[in-house]
Amino acid sequence: MRFSALADKVILAWGWPKRLIALVAGASGALALPPLDLWPLIVVPMTVAVWLIDGAVGETWRTRFQSAVVAGWWWGFGFFLAGLWWLGAAFLVEADKFAWAMPLGVVALPAFLALFPALGFGFARLIWPHGGGRIFALAVALTLSEYLRGHVLTGFPWNVYGMMLAGQNWIAQFASIAGLYGLTLVAVAIGAAPAVLGTAKPGPARWRIPALALVALCGLLGFGAWRIPTQPVANVSGVKLRLMQPNLPQDAKFNPQNAELILAHYLKLSDRATSPATLGVQDVTHLIWPESAFPFLLGRTPQALSRIAALLPPNTTLITGAARAGETLPGESRPPIYNSVQVVNDEGVVVASYDKVHLVPFGEYLPAFLEKLIRGVGLSEFVSVPGGFAAGERHTPLIVRGLPPAATVICYEAVFPGAVIPEGPRPGYILNLTNDGWFGQTSGPYQHFAQARLRSIEEGLPLVRVANTGISGIVDSYGRVVASLPLGTEGVLDAGLPRSGPVTLYAQLGDAFFAGLVAVFLLLSRIRAA
Repeated sequence: MRFSALADKVILAWGWPKRLIALVAGASGALALPPLDLWPLIVVPMTVAVWLIDGAVGETWRTRFQSAVVAGWWWGFGFFLAGLWWLGAAFLVEADKFAWAMPLGVVALPAFLALFPALGFGFARLIWPHGGGRIFALAVALTLSEYLRGHVLTGFPWNVYGMMLAGQNWIAQFASIAGLYGLTLVAVAIGAAPAVLGTAKPGPARWRIPALALVALCGLLGFGAWRIPTQPVANVSGVKLRLMQPNLPQDAKFNPQNAELILAHYLKLSDRATSPATLGVQDVTHLIWPESAFPFLLGRTPQALSRIAALLPPNTTLITGAARAGETLPGESRPPIYNSVQVVNDEGVVVASYDKVHLVPFGEYLPAFLEKLIRGVGLSEFVSVPGGFAAGERHTPLIVRGLPPAATVICYEAVFPGAVIPEGPRPGYILNLTNDGWFGQTSGPYQHFAQARLRSIEEGLPLVRVANTGISGIVDSYGRVVASLPLGTEGVLDAGLPRSGPVTLYAQLGDAFFAGLVAVFLLLSRIRAA
């Protein structure tokens, strides 16, 4: 089929055939995300998006807007359905309690998230120009809808469209200038550019926008090749890290009856020799365990702290995820429980902590405006903490002896661009402790790792990531994986800490450069060529 005939087929489609085209086109976008990272396939959903909006016709602006919104919803539903199917695994961890509610995560959430691209399609139709300018209009509209998705109702910036290009490390370097949303803007434009070949009149003019997109893509590749040094980044002197990945099944991990077995497993694995020349934990300065490592309150369990102290050599420090109890306030029956990172010295004393600020809705707490309704139908948050976790007051640096200050992010916090760095002096690295064991051997942990890795590129800081079931690893400030443990394996990883890179433009300006790009793209949307 000729390209123009394919375009006509999409543009002229109506009713359920059009919805099916939108659904399949949106779903194809998931192929460009981790773990497949088939980033050239971004052309499919974005090109079809242009033709779907072309076909949103009607006698009034209202009917055209409504037609575009419907197409955008089906397109977005396909994208999120294919990109977030793995959320269903969390409902099977305690299947007796949550399996019946699986459709809420697998279908209802994608249906809700699809409202954002629906708004993007609708806004694009309102400003829809003729010719090649509509490529820039689509890029602006979809990117702004993604920005809203990342901020409304605490935000859910998972699988923002720019992540379709982030798997190619040279291209991903553009995030050091414009962040994830700037990368999204150019990703949508590049992916949508071939659409004009199916609708423009024959002649040289029809190639202008695709040629411009190709030049932009080559520019991104060239910038990335120039920015990334050819040599490895030097390590911080005197730092020897050991990352411990226990790979415990989620159903066993939070069972208090297994507390002794879990701690014994951690202690034994942490002291494992990785070669004939190594002496286990005796060789390291810092031992790091994953998020929510224990089914008990570490700070209130002296026996566990004593056993940890017996493991740690002099001047070796443990950094671990753990639930932490705060002070009971007047009028409250129990203390608030925080999802925290705690630092334990070689004497078994907790000397520092960071409390997670950005909690996972429905996973770690129930939104107040929905809590009565949700509990009324027999649901609760996934974590085994009565009432859910309490949120930390503010994002603070974690100070650990022998290490530069850390920008600490626990699990979900790593997916928020521009929000991983605490106020104050620039930290030396990003520390991400997580537990992706809820999602098993699915694409979810790969997507999470990719998003944490992009934070390194945006901020110019190395990443130290420790996950219960993986992926654990060290990433330098250019997004290069220095060392890692694969998903679904048990083990320890010994590595140094790469030095921080130069302060990036994104770290200095935040989304200001992205906002400027939006203005430029709006001006370019007035182009009528092709």
